[in-house]
This record gives sequence, C-alpha cells and structure tokens, in this order.
Amino acid sequence: MSVLFENIDAVLAGFLMTLRLLLVGGAGAMVIGLLVAAMRISPVPSLRVFAAGYTELVRNVPLTLMFMFFVFVLPLIAPNRPPYEVLAMIALAIYTSPFVAEALRSGINGVPVGQAEASRSIGLSFGQTLTIVILPQALRMVVPPLINVFIALTKNTSVAGGFFVVELFGVARQLTNSHGNEVLAILAGVAVFYLLITVPLGLIAGAIEKKVQVLR
Repeated sequence: MSVLFENIDAVLAGFLMTLRLLLVGGAGAMVIGLLVAAMRISPVPSLRVFAAGYTELVRNVPLTLMFMFFVFVLPLIAPNRPPYEVLAMIALAIYTSPFVAEALRSGINGVPVGQAEASRSIGLSFGQTLTIVILPQALRMVVPPLINVFIALTKNTSVAGGFFVVELFGVARQLTNSHGNEVLAILAGVAVFYLLITVPLGLIAGAIEKKVQVLR
C-alpha cells in the first residue's frame, strides 16, 4: 500500500482525469440521448427510423472498438487530431448515449398518452408538449436507471487507460509495471477511488427516488 502513498500525486491526477471523463462524457451522452429519445417518439417517420438505427448500431458495438475508431482511424481522416482525452470523452459520450436514450424513452412511455393528447388539443406543438408536459414527468421516473447508466459509464472510463489516457486504470497499470510485488495493494487502492464515485451515485439515486415517491 505504501506505493500508493508514494505516488499519490499520480493517483490523484488519474482520479481527476476519471472524473473529467465521467462528467464530460456523461453530459455529452445526456444531450445526444435526449435528442435520440425525442426522435424515437417524433411524428416524423424518417427521424424515428434514424434514431432506432442509431440506437441498435451504437449499443451493439463494443466500447473497445469505438475507442479504436476514434483513436486510430479518425486521425487518418481529420487533419488535426484532438488530444486523446477529448477523443475518449467523445467515444464515451456516443457509446453511452443510446443507453440514456432508452432509459428516457421508457420514462416517456410511462406518461399517460392522454396527457400528450390533451396538450396537443390546446394547441401545444410537439416540442412544447415534450419539454413542458412529458419530459419533466419522465425524468422523475428514470432517475434510478439513469444513475445505473452513469455508474456503468464510470467503470467504462477505465477503457480509456488502454488508449493513451492516463486515468485511474492507466495509473494502476503504470504502478503495477514498476511495482509488481504490490499488485494486490495497488488494485485495491484504485478500486477504493472508483467506489468514491459509484457509491455516492447510488446513494443519490436512492435519495431522489424517495423524494419522487413522496411527490407522486
């Protein structure tokens, strides 16, 4: 365990990088997922077909393959390669977005159809009906599954460690390479840092779920 304290600066830097991947990747996934969920219930058939195809394609592609595309293939197409951490954030956002979209869609489907029909009958557009009437109710229903998606995203950030991004997993790999006799202590210590993210997320989900149950 002493190796972790001796390299605490590198461990904390990896922890902060993991947080950045989670926050930026999660925010991107929310934006894309919301757009995809809206297209899935859109009255325009072509948008529904595109959103369904996007969801099935992206969520069935392995995350490692997604990273390989952004890290090795995209630089061959784009003249100026962004930093690896930016490519990792984009890969995580796109990979997570269909899971966010499906969670949101399940919440949208949980809202009674009559509310949408009533909104349209008083002259609200599709966008107004979605943002003012449907989404506020749907979001309250999908807090637990959304938190589960973000917990999975936290663990998925470790894939970035294999693609030139020095996050927690990358730091653990460097330390185990140089201190092979303390592998168990290093892995246990790094696991604790992941728990510092995932356990509070689970507690927040439980607290919000209880609050929503009271409001219903």
